[in-house]
Amino acid sequence: MTELHPDLRENVRLLGELLGQSIQGYPGEECFDLIEQIRQAAKADRHQESGSGQRLVQLLTQISDDQLLPVTRAFNQFLNLANLAEQYHGVRRNRGGQSDLMVESLSDVFERLDAQGVSAEALYQRVRDLRIEFVLTAHPTEVARRTLIMKYDEMSDCLARLDHDDLLVAEREDIIQRLRQLITEAWHTDEIRHQRPTAVDEAKWGFAVIENSLWQAVPRFLRSLDHSLSQATGQGLATDAAPIKIASWMGGDRDGNPNVTHKVTREVFLLGRWMAADLYLRDIQSLRAELSMWQANDALISEVGESREPYREVLGRLRDRLLKTRDWAEARLDGKSANEQDILFENADLTGPLELCYQSLLDCGLEAIANGPLLDTLRRAYTFGLPLIRLDIRQEASRHAEAVAEIVDFLELGDYLSWSEPERQEFLVRELQGRRPLIPRHWQPSEQVREVLDTCEVVAGQTPEALGSYVISMASKPSDVLNVILLLRESGMTFPMRVVPLFETLDDLTGAPDSMEALFKVDWYRAYCQNHQEVMIGYSDSAKDAGQMMAAWAQYRAQESLTQVASQAGMQLTLFHGRGGTVGRGGGPANRAILSQPPGSVNGSFRITEQGEMIRFKFGLPRLAEQSLTLYTTAVIEATLAPPPGPEPEWREAMDWLTERSLKSYRQVVRDDPDFVPYFRQATPEQALGKLALGSRPARRKATGGVESLRAIPWIFAWTQTRMMLPSWLGSDVALKEAVNSGRLPVLQDMMAHWPFFKTYIDMLEMVLAKSDIQIAEYYDRTLVDPELQPLGENLRQRLAECVELVKNLKQQDWLLQAQPVFAHSMRVRSPYTDPLHYLQAELLRRDREGSETGQVSELVERALKVTMAGIAAGMRNTG
Repeated sequence: MTELHPDLRENVRLLGELLGQSIQGYPGEECFDLIEQIRQAAKADRHQESGSGQRLVQLLTQISDDQLLPVTRAFNQFLNLANLAEQYHGVRRNRGGQSDLMVESLSDVFERLDAQGVSAEALYQRVRDLRIEFVLTAHPTEVARRTLIMKYDEMSDCLARLDHDDLLVAEREDIIQRLRQLITEAWHTDEIRHQRPTAVDEAKWGFAVIENSLWQAVPRFLRSLDHSLSQATGQGLATDAAPIKIASWMGGDRDGNPNVTHKVTREVFLLGRWMAADLYLRDIQSLRAELSMWQANDALISEVGESREPYREVLGRLRDRLLKTRDWAEARLDGKSANEQDILFENADLTGPLELCYQSLLDCGLEAIANGPLLDTLRRAYTFGLPLIRLDIRQEASRHAEAVAEIVDFLELGDYLSWSEPERQEFLVRELQGRRPLIPRHWQPSEQVREVLDTCEVVAGQTPEALGSYVISMASKPSDVLNVILLLRESGMTFPMRVVPLFETLDDLTGAPDSMEALFKVDWYRAYCQNHQEVMIGYSDSAKDAGQMMAAWAQYRAQESLTQVASQAGMQLTLFHGRGGTVGRGGGPANRAILSQPPGSVNGSFRITEQGEMIRFKFGLPRLAEQSLTLYTTAVIEATLAPPPGPEPEWREAMDWLTERSLKSYRQVVRDDPDFVPYFRQATPEQALGKLALGSRPARRKATGGVESLRAIPWIFAWTQTRMMLPSWLGSDVALKEAVNSGRLPVLQDMMAHWPFFKTYIDMLEMVLAKSDIQIAEYYDRTLVDPELQPLGENLRQRLAECVELVKNLKQQDWLLQAQPVFAHSMRVRSPYTDPLHYLQAELLRRDREGSETGQVSELVERALKVTMAGIAAGMRNTG
């Protein structure tokens, strides 16, 4: 078994030791000794094959109420510190050329493509036209508070400063002292939010990721891409190249979230402009200090006249306009009227002066200066623009149809909702081709429709650079898309915004190709979108609806068919992947996922959601963000220029056969078994999740209802907490078992060896099974579940055990993660800290439920319960 790298082990030890010193200081030695006993018991129980958890449970049942909180907090804090050490280690070892994260360099990938016969010109053109967009979403899975995240970031910085062989003893002591202070501060800081963040708070968190990480990472990454491309093809990136774009759903996603209103969206647009002006101001101040040269080309001289410091003159004017822009945005945010004269609104107002300086330096032979910090600022300007982030809007299709229906009804043109699809299309296209306004001036719509129209008005008031996509959930027909375009136009929109149907349930995915084919036949629409279409594939809801195996195959087939339909219609297609952080929501290693997409479906453009805690794990530190950008870019280039093979007819047949069985088996439990929903609510902390103030969105789409009304994130979160990991494997177990029993094992192994899609699916299944723990899940049942429901849990655990054996058999391994020893060891190192939290959580849930029944809920129990949820999420490295 592979051990942790010595440097990582040393950092984990150091951080743990400093945390121990904080605990010894408060609450004191007695509590510290108890925590240490619990940790040792958890470690010992893990080494015993039978009776796991017995010593630990005995110890935990003796904990007094006032010890509950410090004990749970200690284990939670350690897991966060272990994550921090691992995160830093990934970046650090990558610097030395051998990363646990396996991030291949751009140059290595370009060399491999060259060896595969990809010409330098083909590579250059593909990189030149590359479009990768990351969409930050506020799905409520970021458990750690921002206050603590900032402390963790500084701790990472301390580890980096310690990482030098030439430190003096006093220097080393100073750094360790600062680490000690930060860990003590974290220990004395409440790790649980007591107030749910607002949608605006979430948007600010997104802006902070740009300010603290991506602002540095993007130009550094583009510098690296430029260098590698020049080496491989003899041509570098253009100064205005922006292969990476950052968009956001924070403050724009109103689907099922009544807290996101048009006022919130307007505020987020303004906040973005304020933040952008502030960040560019810092850059411009710094550039003014640097660009003190007098040589200038004619274009610059004609702009500033005979100035001794022409660059400072131009940058000074830009600085003044940025100050006015920031003041304008601030006044608007405060609800005051503001002077719009001379503010920067169009992106060219920002890039123009920077380009002028850049070209002048090149013309004067000062290339070394031009390609320094000035080029970085120029690249930021093309990537982030003046809005800082592109805001997506998401709303459900029925809300737009209702708005059009009310207008049609007021104008006495008929009952829009009862019209057939061809009738709706004919009406919408006729209105879109016409010039007269449709919305009457003095009409009073219903409150719901007013909100839709107000949102459209806010959107129509933005520049194209401020907008991402208008995503329509539950879209199934062309009129769903045309409704949105008509409402935007009626609100004053003067340019075409991307309108993107989202297909997320199994039925949606199956019907997606026909739906898009019908839309592509509308000539007016093709002219509107200029033959470029984006389609969003939802991973979370399809997996909750049909089980992970069926969902993965349905997503693959939908992407394949959509690619074909778009190609036949002469449309350029971008697929927008709505993936979550967990395997149950389409998550997993990004490059593997991209390289297993259907051939032809990536085609140089790729859009993907990044959510909650995954934003921090991938983009939280500048070096991490740079690695993530490299990983995605190389995968998109490779999937485009050297796409993976498609499935053989025999493999397709096998997948259809497998998924028919997995779907039936999954739904028999989740939908058809009357005991399942009561069991789910008793065996997991699902009912208690509302206590964690994770995000602005409600956990349920409806206040009542079963699993179908529950959002995908709490559905995954709940099963992760109990280590059953049920959404990621249920159904796959039966399908794989029947395949093996019917002699199909050789076909499955052939698929594993030669088809990246199937190999990636099985590898992800293995990873999630490695995170499961049958004994822990059984303890939750024993503690929390009514005796008459316990047989269901017993049956599910038996199926989980069989699934583990099936995967080991399929991969011809003696244990899970045999080919990923570093990840396996990382899980083992966490066990002595996660195990106590699980056993404590089950006990706390029991006490909390008893308290709710008697009306005597203990605040201490509630707080400790929240800490266990946060700690387990940290230990598993994902929530939902």
